[in-house]
Amino acid sequence: MRSYRHLFRTPEFTPLFLASSAHTAGQTIGGLALGTLVYEATRSPLLAAVSMFGPSLAQVLGATLFLSWADGLPPRRALTAVPLAFATGTALLALPGLPIWSVLLVVLAQGLIASLGGGVRWGLLTEILTKDGYLLGRSMFNMMSGVMQITGYATGGALLVLLGSARVTLLLAALLFLSAAAVARLGLTPRPPRTAARPSVAATRRTNALLWSSAPRRRLYLALWVPNGLIVGCESLYVSYAPRAAGPLFACAALGMLVGDVLIGRVVPPAHRQRLGIPLLLLLATPYAVFFVGPGPVLSGALVAVASVGFGASLVQQERLVAETPEELVGHALGLHSAGMLTMQGMSAAVAGAVAQVTSPGVGMSVMAGVSVVVTGWVGWGMWGERNSTNSGAEPYQMPQNGYRPVRAERAGGCGGGTCRDDCCRR
Repeated sequence: MRSYRHLFRTPEFTPLFLASSAHTAGQTIGGLALGTLVYEATRSPLLAAVSMFGPSLAQVLGATLFLSWADGLPPRRALTAVPLAFATGTALLALPGLPIWSVLLVVLAQGLIASLGGGVRWGLLTEILTKDGYLLGRSMFNMMSGVMQITGYATGGALLVLLGSARVTLLLAALLFLSAAAVARLGLTPRPPRTAARPSVAATRRTNALLWSSAPRRRLYLALWVPNGLIVGCESLYVSYAPRAAGPLFACAALGMLVGDVLIGRVVPPAHRQRLGIPLLLLLATPYAVFFVGPGPVLSGALVAVASVGFGASLVQQERLVAETPEELVGHALGLHSAGMLTMQGMSAAVAGAVAQVTSPGVGMSVMAGVSVVVTGWVGWGMWGERNSTNSGAEPYQMPQNGYRPVRAERAGGCGGGTCRDDCCRR
């Protein structure tokens, strides 16, 4: 897979891309409308942040209980059902007089559904493109997400002004989810589940433990989840930081993310990509450290755009994660990445909102950025030590073609005299 043009010549890539685009647009417009509606009703930065990013809080429960279904369901059926459920939930949120606890309940239900949808979508992408084309394809999806967020937040902000009603805007978002379901149903071909194993809560937990058993994968998951999530906590405060400029700030963030994805997906040579993971995570956090002084809208937009280039780090780490994972578990592994990342984003939005509640939104952003820098340094130190260990002669984790777990090369004396009996090495 050599270029973005080749992606759209690949069968089924285009309908998957269009369905995901409509779903992302619906989430963007609906999230802004819901956050605005809740903030106008409560004047609470915490509740506004949780209403926008609350679906992410339920991702950890979905990842714990239901993620084995990501490889155990027919992809077309699942990718049709997920946006239908979002359309129903979004229409419910538009009902007048809905109490806040009901809003949060619907938002958390959407998060449970989303935890399954991410694994199905990205697992299907690896089937459509194969592993060697995954980075380029995911880069295109990330760029689409950036474009949809730019246009979605700009459109959502304009609709809120022109229509003067967040509830009507929510109904328009529900229509976008319906269009995503229609494209998935009509454009994708029927495929069997990727695994014949019966999905269950127990199977989900076993596979999560298998994926978590590898130290390199653990570091990748932490790098994908924590710094990213903390900075989304900063983004959750845009509405309370600058109510009249929240839409442009979200658009600037999406623009920066688009630039980062283009750079990593197409410009930076593969040999140099792996070196940029940690520097990009530092770039992601550092500009937010100055928000405690209250920069104005123009400077805030510039800082947000520069910082968001750092989201390109996720492409670097996702490429490594796919390489570290056996093919039959790729959907589950990517679903776990997506669910963990979104869970951390939701938790960070709640924490950032709580900090802003007792201080100010600008201080909340700076606090979250500082924690992100510390976590990035800690994860980066572990990865640096791992590379040094590899370069000193120790063999890295290797993934057997037909196994579930990475197997570390035998130490002197072997694992039990040559036959490994340790649970961390078993299939």
